[in-house]
Amino acid sequence: MFPHCNLAVLMLVLTLHGQVHTGEIIGGHEVVPHSRPYMVLLERKTRNNRKNHCGGILLSKDFVMTAAHCEAESYNAILGVHNFHNKDEKRQNISVEQAFLHPNYTQNVKLTDDMMLLKLNSRAELNNNVKPVMLADQCGDLVPKSCIVSGWGQAQRENTMMSITLMEVNVTLIDDEQCPKDKYCSEGENGPGKGDSGGPLVCEDGKVYGVVSGDFNRASYLLYSYTKVPDNRKWIDDIMTHNGNNY
Repeated sequence: MFPHCNLAVLMLVLTLHGQVHTGEIIGGHEVVPHSRPYMVLLERKTRNNRKNHCGGILLSKDFVMTAAHCEAESYNAILGVHNFHNKDEKRQNISVEQAFLHPNYTQNVKLTDDMMLLKLNSRAELNNNVKPVMLADQCGDLVPKSCIVSGWGQAQRENTMMSITLMEVNVTLIDDEQCPKDKYCSEGENGPGKGDSGGPLVCEDGKVYGVVSGDFNRASYLLYSYTKVPDNRKWIDDIMTHNGNNY
């Protein structure tokens, strides 16, 4: 990926036990502006009052989905953004009213059930640049292999600056004995990492199958992981049904 951002505010460094690195798009390209209207830039404020970012996925007028390890003291969901520096974009900045961590989330090396729902403080106004995305249903082994990951994360592995524009990269899901049971995985030099945690894994049918969780260093390759959406549809639907406004 090529455009870079020199803003420290866009730095997201979440490293657990020195083995799992969270966030970043490596080796991709800039998306057509606003062609991913479900993308959310999630501004997080931590306990020490510092700000950093994760990716997010707009599910409805009321809810955003992200990774559980993106948990923070407070959040601001930025909708309708493509170029972070372009102040002419008609963005929506909406605070978060309540966070729902996955009940089985474990902050271990593999970030078990790394998923969180955020209820917005006010409803998003849907338009051409702000639209929810469909989620994959529980479908057993019928999972597409060709997928796309999007985000504003780090653009080059050797460069810690973040991208100012929304980027995406194609990934292929694989079967790997090292892949956690609650995750889908892809491998190679290109994929997500710092800054893109919580973003969507969208496959060839246009539905979200996973949430960017992290990557694992192996002896000869990187293994990228995405928390499975189909396996968690009941939990997602229950939270949105009982806490939303007729989504």
